[in-house]
Amino acid sequence: MNKAIKEKLEATFKDIQVSIPEDSKITITAESDSVPAILTFLKDAGFNHLALISAVDWIEENCFELCFILTSYIQNDDEVTSRQRLHIILKTPIPREKPQFKTVIGIFPNAEPYEREMHELFGIKFEGHPRLTPLLLEREYKIPPFRKDFDTRKYVEEVFDKIPLVDNKDK
Repeated sequence: MNKAIKEKLEATFKDIQVSIPEDSKITITAESDSVPAILTFLKDAGFNHLALISAVDWIEENCFELCFILTSYIQNDDEVTSRQRLHIILKTPIPREKPQFKTVIGIFPNAEPYEREMHELFGIKFEGHPRLTPLLLEREYKIPPFRKDFDTRKYVEEVFDKIPLVDNKDK
């Protein structure tokens, strides 16, 4: 099954790298322009559950890597097919300077909170997203807090060192 999916992907899409690191995983690396078409292809092939979107900050390479993890919903509790055990990880690099990516909400509606999270924590703008409003954080940051150049110690000093200490006096 894995080899058949790998062959179909490589025959359908140019400039992608497909590997099978384990029996239950396929890893695809592609350019960002190809990602919507690849996601649609995989969804049509039965990988209809977007389990996660995440990002990795490769500061030395001056890029982020978006990671989409797809699985298949279990159709029958008694029979688990090889497709239902397979996890597909689709990776794509995007530039760290002005990081932008086209929203995939039209393909997977449940991408909405993941894209908001990546926007808030990494500063990645998802073009076409209907509401990139804060999801998790209470305040805005000069540098999004999950970027590797975010200085946690400096932030703590600037924000929390200004709060006066409470004296613990015995009564």
